[in-house]
Amino acid sequence: MATLAVIGGSGLYELAGLSGADEITVETPYGAPSDKIIRGTLGGTTMLFLPRHGKGHKIPPSAINYRANVCALKKLGATHVVSVSATGSMKESIHPGELVIVDQFIDLTKRRVSTFFDDEVAAHVAMADPVCPLLAAATASAAEKAGAKVHRGGTYVCIEGPQFSTRAESQLYRSWGVSVIGMTNMPEAKLAREAELPYATIAIATDYDCWHQTSEDVSVDAVLAVLSRSIDTTKRLLAELAPALPDPEKSPAHRALATALLTNRSQISQAKRASLAWLLS
Repeated sequence: MATLAVIGGSGLYELAGLSGADEITVETPYGAPSDKIIRGTLGGTTMLFLPRHGKGHKIPPSAINYRANVCALKKLGATHVVSVSATGSMKESIHPGELVIVDQFIDLTKRRVSTFFDDEVAAHVAMADPVCPLLAAATASAAEKAGAKVHRGGTYVCIEGPQFSTRAESQLYRSWGVSVIGMTNMPEAKLAREAELPYATIAIATDYDCWHQTSEDVSVDAVLAVLSRSIDTTKRLLAELAPALPDPEKSPAHRALATALLTNRSQISQAKRASLAWLLS
């Protein structure tokens, strides 16, 4: 049975319409996730919801426990992960309020642990196509059914933050041809791949960053104003997506670890085996 995990970003702190919803506290080898996870059903599909910044938006991007978040969702049976993220548009053709279902990432983060295999075990998963194309296509179709203006494909550049970009940085990223800019989808996407979970992102364009000379520079108030108009559409999108999830075994994430582990298992300590038991059978 499919289980859709939704990681809510800025502005999305709850998922309405879930039947039989309850809050679950999950312990992980990496500490606590951002908040309790809500589990319920929507359209006959089991749903897991986790606000990545915690209720009340208490956790800044660099302080999010990305490993605990992904581990907790996997332990609760997630088969697909969809991230909802507020982003800045880096293209004139992507207007505030529109959605981008990205298919590539550029990771410019500097302070975050980006792997479950940071000691005793060496593993190198393939990340050429970091987004599951099947899940991305299903998400884009659901967005169109929900009435959203959708851009299929695009590159998300992830910066450390918490400050917004300088104008020089913004212009540099635009020269790379990126579509949106944000602070939270890395290392989330990398960890989802290590956890063998199909991953896709709903990037909500909230502003034009600071490269756009005819628009006001990005501000929190401007971001929140656009998000308030976009969240209802995003919730309708998720309701459309829940019963239309693709087969996870056809995703590039399926068995991503099968050819990624280099360490001889006989050399892994019992303590490490225990900490990775949720991931390595």
